[in-house]
Amino acid sequence: MRKHRTNLRSAQNEQGVVIVLVAVVLLFVVGAMAALSIDVVTLYTARSEAQLAADAAALAAARTIANSGATSDTTGAVLTNVQTIPGLAQTVAVQVATQNFVGGRNLAAAEVTVSFAGTALHPCSTVANPCVTVSVQRADLPTFFSRIWGRTTMTVGASATAEAYNPLALTSGITAGKPLPVAPTCVKPWLLPNMDPSNGGNPIFNATTGAMNPASTLLGWVTPPGPPPPPIIRLRADCTTCAAGSVPQTLRYYPLANDAVNYPAPSATSVVCTGCTGFSNYQLSIAGCVQKPVSCNQTVNIDTATNANRDLDTADAVNGLTHSTANGGDKVDSANVPSPPFQFLSGDDNPVVLSGSVPADTDIMVSDSLVTVPVINADAANWPPATGFPAVQIIGFAQLFLNPTGARVPASNHIHTQVINLIGCGTTGTAGQPILGNGASPVAVRLISGP
Repeated sequence: MRKHRTNLRSAQNEQGVVIVLVAVVLLFVVGAMAALSIDVVTLYTARSEAQLAADAAALAAARTIANSGATSDTTGAVLTNVQTIPGLAQTVAVQVATQNFVGGRNLAAAEVTVSFAGTALHPCSTVANPCVTVSVQRADLPTFFSRIWGRTTMTVGASATAEAYNPLALTSGITAGKPLPVAPTCVKPWLLPNMDPSNGGNPIFNATTGAMNPASTLLGWVTPPGPPPPPIIRLRADCTTCAAGSVPQTLRYYPLANDAVNYPAPSATSVVCTGCTGFSNYQLSIAGCVQKPVSCNQTVNIDTATNANRDLDTADAVNGLTHSTANGGDKVDSANVPSPPFQFLSGDDNPVVLSGSVPADTDIMVSDSLVTVPVINADAANWPPATGFPAVQIIGFAQLFLNPTGARVPASNHIHTQVINLIGCGTTGTAGQPILGNGASPVAVRLISGP
């Protein structure tokens, strides 16, 4: 009996040891799982933050390229300048990337790499649809539980490629010879004839292919200063009620037919600017946007209603849109950099200046003064259009900076204008879903590579 009690007591002691061993093993297992889970979550969170930083920086740099006029210059000189001049695309990319947190701190400039190239799947051309690739990497991301194995830091990184897409006469890249159409999501209710004021009224674009006339010097062109005489070419309304046989005039627009179904105006409550109360639907579409995207190759209607105050109504809406009522609108910077590439300066009455967010005369990437206007298949040799007046076909877009000196429209009600971008698509572009532009820009900016 005594021997049996001894064996039983020994077995009980051994069971206690096993429990202790299991507890110790479980402690290490739980610790390892904690190290794995916490550090892996940290790594994946930082990886997502890095991707967001790369995406934002690539898109900002591509937007800088799009607004510079680079995609509308077939020589490539503007693209070279926007890639190399300090303060333009590369610097913008670095500035945006370093405003982002990755792993608990802002990225440093040395952790951001910018290159102007596409990818194997998207070999962008050098002019019409240039690319910018931004890579970010943080090599000192701290670990937590993994330190028990001697691992104190991890490396995390990401890259993104963005494209500034202009279908104008593409000759290389994945869309060569078959440019996809674009559809800006914010256009003004004006239709410009395909006539170049810098080239004797000759066509801006080849109406069939969308290629820009090689003799054109319209990119960067500024309407002449001073009052007439001599006659000054400025943006103003063309005649929609003239006798048959009248032909379009350079830089004179036809009003787009605003209607509740096809191209409705924004609501009055959504348009907030000085002097913009009591506006008509036409004026609301100037101070705001036409509420539906307008696409290349689309057929639209001209508003042929009689309006003796068309130029006055337009001038009042443009002054409100550009915050130029008191001559304090945004400006095109013509002193610090060649034009093109273009940079824009905030005016005294820009809402972000009035709010105290930025001082006046600060470089800005976008401006309410920067607008997109459809170009229609109409010139002195092609009028009225084959589709019949007032229906016309859109063959491109012009991006204009209104009141580029920041001053209001003069008493003539003819608008001082500078040409920032030209986007040709012709009548033979690839059918299908168009690429949506970004706000006021007809040059679409999009990410073409993901994580």
